[in-house]
Amino acid sequence: MTTHDTPTQTRSKNVVSAILCVDDEVIILDSLREQLERHFGDSYVYEVAENAKEAWWVIEDLCESNVRVLVIVSDWLMPDIRGDEFLIQIHQRFPKIVTIMLTGQADAEAIARAKSEANLQACLRKPWREEELIDLVESALA
Repeated sequence: MTTHDTPTQTRSKNVVSAILCVDDEVIILDSLREQLERHFGDSYVYEVAENAKEAWWVIEDLCESNVRVLVIVSDWLMPDIRGDEFLIQIHQRFPKIVTIMLTGQADAEAIARAKSEANLQACLRKPWREEELIDLVESALA
């Protein structure tokens, strides 16, 4: 389930930027999006994808629309691919995208691998606190 917003132009740079959340649980995606929108308002486009394949479609669509993806928050345990593998693929193609892995189950080895091979900014444990999510995303955007 991908949702598209009408992008808001950032006045200073005239560039539209996006935050993408990837998780196979719709309730998690809804929570992430709601918390990000509550804090950042219309400063960014917020996209969601229920799996890595859908996320690639969203990224391609955003690129074609000249929308720059700044941050990806991705679950670790998804049906088609693990989050660390997905984020490594993202980093190989888009090294400037900052990645955050969301997990309730990732092992230390997967997290270490994502940090070294995907330039993982942080690992956010489920259940997360909204303040922690916002702090991590703000840090990623800085």
